[in-house]
Amino acid sequence: MNKNFRIGRMTSGLLLLAAAFAGNAHAADDAACKTIRLSDPGWTDITATNGVASVVLGALGYEADVKTLSVPIGYQAMKTGEIDVFLGNWMPAQKSFIDDLNSAKAIEVIGQNLEGAKFTLAVPAYMAEKGIKDFADLAKHGDEFDHKIYGIEPGAPANQNIQKIIASEKFGLKDWELVESGEQAMLAQVDRAGKSKKGVVFLAWAPHPMNEKFSIEYLSGGDDYFGPNFGGAEVYTLARTGWTAQCPNAAGLFKNLKFDVTMENNLMGEILAGQTATDAAKAWLKANPKSIDTWLNGVTTLDGKPGNEAVKAAIGL
Repeated sequence: MNKNFRIGRMTSGLLLLAAAFAGNAHAADDAACKTIRLSDPGWTDITATNGVASVVLGALGYEADVKTLSVPIGYQAMKTGEIDVFLGNWMPAQKSFIDDLNSAKAIEVIGQNLEGAKFTLAVPAYMAEKGIKDFADLAKHGDEFDHKIYGIEPGAPANQNIQKIIASEKFGLKDWELVESGEQAMLAQVDRAGKSKKGVVFLAWAPHPMNEKFSIEYLSGGDDYFGPNFGGAEVYTLARTGWTAQCPNAAGLFKNLKFDVTMENNLMGEILAGQTATDAAKAWLKANPKSIDTWLNGVTTLDGKPGNEAVKAAIGL
């Protein structure tokens, strides 16, 4: 064999090997990416998805640091670089926040993680049977509802929409009160009202186990405040500006993370029944290993080893 030909083949082989190592080095993140800071506004759906992300990240050698922050404070923390990733950007309900963050060039949209969601006001089915099926039906039944609309935690964009609804002349609700508390307190009120068939109007959304626990009806007429199709929503994953470039491997995982309504309903149900978010996530992942194959496609551990194998080993598959 010609000597020059042999040397050429050897050089080509070394170049290919070097390229392979370079690809792996690029895929693995710097040690500075080890801790990934996530925001949780106290919503069970985000607690569930953060739980899934935490289990997978832990198996890959990362540490998920989940901070409980209201939506406005969580977004401000992204602006100041104190939060890396948020899995709960509900659109269009949070459009005003996103417009502000985009103006400040503070965030990157990693991708959509859920479709088929909805988010608007609802009443129990026994109230809908009385003819209350639209926002416009509320005012004439004010006494039955004690002139109150139950919302979630103070500062949430949805509560701001409710305040606009109350102020609107369109629905005649100017003497009504928004009760701001939190998801669990709101649902406890729905539960109490149901025992005596008392009127209650409240924020409702899917995915959420409330759709299984209670017989409820979403109200029409709120398109101007929550969007069409009963507040039909898409949920996006956001990162602070610069994080995806700094931590491309972890960012690859978050780009791959896609959820569905049924999955989140199940996870949320387990969490509300008393399981920790991580335990519920581990059980779900073990029962649905195909998701691991999809989510870990092209993703390695923090030190550059195959991510798929690491996650399956960590949950006992």
